[in-house]
Amino acid sequence: MSTTPPPQALTHPTTDERAADDGAFGWLRALGPRGRRAFAGAFGGYALDSYDYFTLPLSMVALAAYFGLDSGQTGLFTTVTLVVSAVGGALAGVLADRIGRVRALMITVITYAVFTVACGFAPNYETLLVFRALQGLGFGGEWAVGAILVAEYASAKHRGRTLGAIQSSWAVGWALAAIMYTVVFSVADDDLAWRVMFWTGALPALLVIWMRRRVQDAPEAVAVREKSAEKGSFTAIFKPGLLRTTIFAGLLSTGVQGGYYTLATWVPTYLKTERDLSVVGTGGYLTFLISGAFIGYLTGGYLTDRLGRKRNIWLFALLSAVCILAYANIPDGANTLLLVLGFPLGFCMSAIFSGFGSYLSELYPTAVRGTGQGFTYNTGRAVGAVFPTTVGFLADSWGVGGALVFGAIGYGIAALALLGLPETRGKELV
Repeated sequence: MSTTPPPQALTHPTTDERAADDGAFGWLRALGPRGRRAFAGAFGGYALDSYDYFTLPLSMVALAAYFGLDSGQTGLFTTVTLVVSAVGGALAGVLADRIGRVRALMITVITYAVFTVACGFAPNYETLLVFRALQGLGFGGEWAVGAILVAEYASAKHRGRTLGAIQSSWAVGWALAAIMYTVVFSVADDDLAWRVMFWTGALPALLVIWMRRRVQDAPEAVAVREKSAEKGSFTAIFKPGLLRTTIFAGLLSTGVQGGYYTLATWVPTYLKTERDLSVVGTGGYLTFLISGAFIGYLTGGYLTDRLGRKRNIWLFALLSAVCILAYANIPDGANTLLLVLGFPLGFCMSAIFSGFGSYLSELYPTAVRGTGQGFTYNTGRAVGAVFPTTVGFLADSWGVGGALVFGAIGYGIAALALLGLPETRGKELV
């Protein structure tokens, strides 16, 4: 007796199968075993990328005191990191198209881990600045490569939610960094504590060992990429067919990241210096901000599938700008309100990112997807890096809280950039 299922069983899912596919975790089941391992690798890599990034903002006050730095010099740390990350991100995108997503991802993780640890040994400001810049090489490439790896496994129906879940790992890494900051700065003197924070950046090396054994590129994407003569070509993303996309996607990324990194860099300093919060108090306020960020990533991923990529970004660009203005203008003594507003601020400034992984992946063909996404995302990061530095210089005269409103301009740029880009919801990648 034949045990082969009838043909219709292969092409028409049952009601139960459709229900499972549409359930709360249908997007995860739809990835399949290989896709779920890729998801785990990208999620862990981005979480640890976030952890290593936030070792600097959380240690900023201690660093400034140790090296005798002013606000402009401390703001330069972030600018250098983000500018160099543009180079790293663009190179990682090319590598992803030429040697594969997983191999490029491992290279980025190793790079940011090594130089984060090196920061902890820096004897002076100049050396720390160099090490932080080199850390940016790996930091710049991880997200774009990991997002593409998972996007090529995800179905068009679930891609927004899937990449939104990957994006949420940024909040996980941020939370881990905040917890480590609270512990380390509570038990160690500030002059040692900031070094310990950087030394803990060695953790990502463990992830690379696992990824080497367990994670693979999507086979269909590999087949398409290997047939192309233009894979990993910067020239290709500036040809007439993709030039408009590259310009406007770069502007979109500039606006969103300019607003985001303004907040990510300066809120810890704002809480300590202008709100006079202790280490533990700062950690408590950041808990609300980070909790909002985590839920925002997941919600934004869902909405980008329901509303479309562009509508989701437009909605949260507006709400993020409003939240920045409200957060930076809370009157003295109203720290309870500051605590409460941290949640919607974190929610909105993160939900806008949830559509990025799917949207940028869908804007480019498979052969140059890594190059296009790596270039536009990280060019935006580099140009957006001007925002935190500007805040640093304005802080001396405006105060950190007053200067934070500069970040709202970034979200306006993002909203305008969408006018030059198409909607891509439902697009198949291979």
